Amino acid sequence: MASAGAAALARALLAWALVALPLALPQPHGHRKVVEKEASFDTTYADWVDADLLNIYAFNHSVRRNWTEGVRVSVNVLSDHKDLPVLFVVRQKEAVVSFQVPLILRGLYQRKYAYQEVSRTLCQPQTKAEVETQHFYVDVSTLSLNASYQLRVTRVENFVLWTNVRFGFNATAAQPQYFKYEFPEGVDSVIVKVTSAMAFPCSVISIQDILCPVYDLDNNVAFIGMYQTMTKKAAITVQKKDFPSNSFYVVVVVKTEDEACGGALPYYPLSKHASPDEPVDQHNRQKMLEVMVSPAITSEAYVSSVLFCLGIFLSFYVLTLVIACWESCRQQKRKGLLAAMDSPSLDTASLLGHARSIPDSFLGRAPYDSYGYGSFGNGSSSSAEGVTDSMGSAEVSYGYVGQEQFKRRTPSAPLRPLSIAMGERSLENVAGRPRLDSLSSIEEDDYDTLADIDYDKNVIRTKQYLCVADLARKDKRVLRKKYQIYFWNIATIAVFYALPVIQLVITYQTVVNVTGNQDICYYNFLCAHPLGNLSAFNNILSNLGYVLLGLLFLLIILQREINYNRALMRNDAHALECGIPKHFGLFYAMGTALMMEGLLSACYHVCPNYTNFQFDTSFMYMIAGLCMLKLYQKRHPDINASAYSAYACLALVIFFSVVGVVFGKGNTAFWIVFSVIHIVATLLLSTQLYYMGRWKLGEPGGGTAVSGAGGGQRGGTPPGTTSPLPADSGILRRILHVLYTDCIRQCSGPMYVDRMVLLVMGNIINWSLAAYGLIVRPNDFASYLLAIGICNLLLYFAFYIIMKLRSGERIKLIPLLCIVGTSVVWGFALFFFFQGLSTWQKTPAESREHNRDCILLDFFDDHDIWHFLSSIAMFGSFLVLLTLDDDLDCVQRDKIYVF
Repeated sequence: MASAGAAALARALLAWALVALPLALPQPHGHRKVVEKEASFDTTYADWVDADLLNIYAFNHSVRRNWTEGVRVSVNVLSDHKDLPVLFVVRQKEAVVSFQVPLILRGLYQRKYAYQEVSRTLCQPQTKAEVETQHFYVDVSTLSLNASYQLRVTRVENFVLWTNVRFGFNATAAQPQYFKYEFPEGVDSVIVKVTSAMAFPCSVISIQDILCPVYDLDNNVAFIGMYQTMTKKAAITVQKKDFPSNSFYVVVVVKTEDEACGGALPYYPLSKHASPDEPVDQHNRQKMLEVMVSPAITSEAYVSSVLFCLGIFLSFYVLTLVIACWESCRQQKRKGLLAAMDSPSLDTASLLGHARSIPDSFLGRAPYDSYGYGSFGNGSSSSAEGVTDSMGSAEVSYGYVGQEQFKRRTPSAPLRPLSIAMGERSLENVAGRPRLDSLSSIEEDDYDTLADIDYDKNVIRTKQYLCVADLARKDKRVLRKKYQIYFWNIATIAVFYALPVIQLVITYQTVVNVTGNQDICYYNFLCAHPLGNLSAFNNILSNLGYVLLGLLFLLIILQREINYNRALMRNDAHALECGIPKHFGLFYAMGTALMMEGLLSACYHVCPNYTNFQFDTSFMYMIAGLCMLKLYQKRHPDINASAYSAYACLALVIFFSVVGVVFGKGNTAFWIVFSVIHIVATLLLSTQLYYMGRWKLGEPGGGTAVSGAGGGQRGGTPPGTTSPLPADSGILRRILHVLYTDCIRQCSGPMYVDRMVLLVMGNIINWSLAAYGLIVRPNDFASYLLAIGICNLLLYFAFYIIMKLRSGERIKLIPLLCIVGTSVVWGFALFFFFQGLSTWQKTPAESREHNRDCILLDFFDDHDIWHFLSSIAMFGSFLVLLTLDDDLDCVQRDKIYVF
């Protein structure tokens, strides 16, 4: 009985707890009321909702398997309760879409923007049945006391895009649009083009797979698929293989702010009583757009374009082979004619040691009566007659391993005064020393460090008129070793430079493919043809010309070097004593630089942007520098810069290029520093070139001094004499003394007129470029720096040709044709270069405004043609440097003037 009583008590307590618990919980103000309504399309429902009411609108529509129909839900909340929004939930068969009104979207710096009118397109579920009726529901709820709204559900006309059919529509930040496209049979890739007449508001174009939900708001559009920002133009190439359903969505979203497209941030009003988190109403931020989907090129177009590219540049190989065969036949005929002659020509006789005529200029007669030597001071004609050759007075030997010495005899009488002035030291033992030691034991300093030889340099190099023989006195094998370092250094630089570059651009391309963010790379999207993982294969393929023509140039240089070495082995007189001294190291470096320019330009175009633009220009700086060095080396072989100092200067140029790209945009301090360095470097280099490196401003303890452009002391003070300047007077005082002596007291004209004209013009151009950079401060600093190098190269090249013609030399047919043809090709190339299909100086969206369609084979754009033409023009320019002085191959070096 006790147990039965206990059980009854427990049941009573449990019943009391169940009754009392609801009373203890907080009760709502009223009972929640749910109202479900059958709704239809194209009807506007004006209704209200509060915290105690839930409205449900039930819709149904028929879905067919082979027909896609879009459904769009549009709402407008008339009440202004930003803190208590109205919540809309759309429940479908396979997806749920929810949003609140006012819709709050965030911009830069977490700014909030509110939208009262919202429209969303519903994701369309797939069906396997021929016809299926599907239901979806729109739930409307809120926590406010009373909120009125309007609801309308419509069918989207033209939801499916058709090939080559243009369709226009409107979109806002709260009313995005998206459409469906299905690949037709036989089409493997298409290009989606979206255009607008208005640049702003900024918008985003996205390509997404047929999945639910569709990410069509500014805060989530970048979650999946490919996307890019847009002002007036956008284009995305879509490949069928990337979409298993053979279809995709084209999503268009208007951004809340224009900063991503280069626009200004909107004014953000904040009153005294307003909260910083108060959302801003942007009113009607709407954009009108047009979309069109067109088929991209087929695989056959890829093959034909590759064959076209190969055919163009391989034809240069064929043309080179034909010219080489023609030249070989011509040389054979010439040898036959010479063999049939009874007596050798005058030039041949002179080369073989027979009597030859000495030019008037070397006999003390006009036009060189004013020969002057800086260290002699008097500039007398007897001094001028003292140096006619660089190797002394009697027999001077030129010997090579395994060959007999070839001897050249010159008059010994005129050299007697110079022998006395030089302390009766004969240079014959230097020139004719045994050449049996190994290359590794030959050092350039063996010749340069002797005091009397250093003084001899001052005597020779400061003459008013120089011949190549005066500046070709060093051991030929020493110079050959010196200039070979150019090639080996640039080959080493290329390997260590290219490997990380390739790794970096592969990473860039991988990031683009994985994230789908096409704003990372600045392509010409209207003519960007993908292949594999590469987004713009055509821009990479067009760089093939640099590599193939660079290799061809190396082969031409190799053949020339082989022929030259064979001539030396058979003691050919012309190879030993005539023409510009043959050094091929710089040519090899130029060919390698051209090949590397093609490789690195291709790497840059894998993902072009401002962070890797230096890849496209680094070897352009090197090519410009090497061409200037080669021009200077032609007639100054002994005093040309070493590879180490040359590449160190080029490395400094590339360093400034990187610093300018990163920090130079609008930075006044950087431009001031760079302009000062530019002008000072120009002055120092001008002085070095004017005095052939034989200048000093004085040294502590009685160092030498050099005078300026006029008469007076030049070169250096002879041994045993004292400098007229105090040793401790300082550089500035010595400079002022030189200017006073040469420009005020004597007011003498420049001793080296031609050099002075070149250097004055060079200083005017460089100072003008420095002033332009300081005033304008261009954003593209790398191109500005490259323009400085190219302007100086063109100036020096024009000076070289003019002085060559002034000196009575001629230009043979092949170099003349190369000059004319190269100039024409450069003109067309620059025309296509300045078309400007993209620019990383602006935002990606603004850059796409410059995009254009393909113009060659529906595969190559203007910039690709620039690649074609510029590679041909560079190759032609190299050939001009190679063949420009071929007319001097039978002229003795003491008859070839230096300028």
